Amino acid sequence: MYGDPMPSVKQFQVTFDCKEPERVARFWCAVLGYVVPPPPRGFASWDDFDRALPPERQGSAFACVDPTGAGPRLFFQRVPEGKAVKNRVHLDVRVGTGLVGEERVAALEAECARLVALGATRGQLLLADGVNESCQVMQDVEGNEFCLD
Repeated sequence: MYGDPMPSVKQFQVTFDCKEPERVARFWCAVLGYVVPPPPRGFASWDDFDRALPPERQGSAFACVDPTGAGPRLFFQRVPEGKAVKNRVHLDVRVGTGLVGEERVAALEAECARLVALGATRGQLLLADGVNESCQVMQDVEGNEFCLD
């Protein structure tokens, strides 16, 4: 129930369903400055680990983490179906915090250009409306929506 004492869970992971887990994970590493964690114990690389899996599981998952430990782990899992509708949850990449007006839009535009070069797709620029500040709608390399905020 809302208002009850906070549970002991302090960390969470964000999971993406996708077609190509490693490709999407590496895109988000570049967006957020995340890194690929070390491979499981006993494996020199993630490729070695992947080759040890049954063929049907190879390439089925990938992850990236915030090197500072502050942000959530991102996990990417292969699913057979493609994306069909708008996300119910999306990430807001905070690039304009504290900025307003033209300065904020310029920061959004600069980050948008960087991410388009990484394979993102630009969506609608939503300009400040008196209640909300400007934000840029984007899609990642598999069409998952996110915002530059």
